[in-house]
Amino acid sequence: MKKDTSKAIRLRIYISSTDKLKHSLLFESIVYQAKRYNLAGATVFKGIMGFGASSIVHSYKFWEISDKLPVTVEIIDEEKKITQFFNTIKPYLEEMRYGCMITAEPVNVWLYKEGKKR
Repeated sequence: MKKDTSKAIRLRIYISSTDKLKHSLLFESIVYQAKRYNLAGATVFKGIMGFGASSIVHSYKFWEISDKLPVTVEIIDEEKKITQFFNTIKPYLEEMRYGCMITAEPVNVWLYKEGKKR
């Protein structure tokens, strides 16, 4: 993303913490793919409770054995780059056994500054 870019797109991918792509966790695969596409960055948020199209509520409770929780992968960059990236990962998301939801909305970037390398 250009440092002087003020308009961008936020891509949000809603999946489960246990969703897999081959033998890797899906959210990890998406983040590494975003890095390969030189996108501005990606962040994964783990929810404590939620449900999707299946209407099954998943929540974090210390007595539950399963760690199936809602996860959101969020990526912000220029619209063209986000669209190209989404078209690359879309076939994998469409083939998932379980559901997901993808949204995109315009955002205004007020500051995009690289950190100092150590």
